[in-house]
Amino acid sequence: MSVVHTADGDVRDEDFLRLDHQICFSLHAATRAFNGVYRTALKDLGLTYPQYLVMLVLWEDGELPVKRIGERLRLDSGTLSPLLKRLEATGYVERRRSADDERSVTVRPTAEGAALRERAVAVPRAIAGATGLSLDEVRDLRARLISLTEALDGAQPDLAASAGVCGVTE
Repeated sequence: MSVVHTADGDVRDEDFLRLDHQICFSLHAATRAFNGVYRTALKDLGLTYPQYLVMLVLWEDGELPVKRIGERLRLDSGTLSPLLKRLEATGYVERRRSADDERSVTVRPTAEGAALRERAVAVPRAIAGATGLSLDEVRDLRARLISLTEALDGAQPDLAASAGVCGVTE
């Protein structure tokens, strides 16, 4: 039996494989819980969570190329295109080919999509309230998640696996 020595005590190899010790599973479970809360919060807006994210980007930046929306949301075009088609069908966005480059499609909120923003203002507060965290705790958690994302983006796949990125948290 191999043991890893940490500042908090010894961790046995088999503990690394316990589901309840996996940070990746904790993040996965939290994401699923968030999705459930968002589903309820967004129901009256007629948006899914991914559609809400697209609208957030467009409300913030206005008209954008599809490629840029995908970069901001970390979504590939195969995932993003159907989302945009559904948003266009609801009348919230308009897609059009760029006059400069026919391969590039831009997306912008319609007047109806822009008006939806006013109805969406209550969503972030509802979500923050559902977390049970104070505003400072929410900000701290967000900063930690951003740092984690940056670290994982910068890690080599084999280093991430050997370093226990998805590993023991206790």
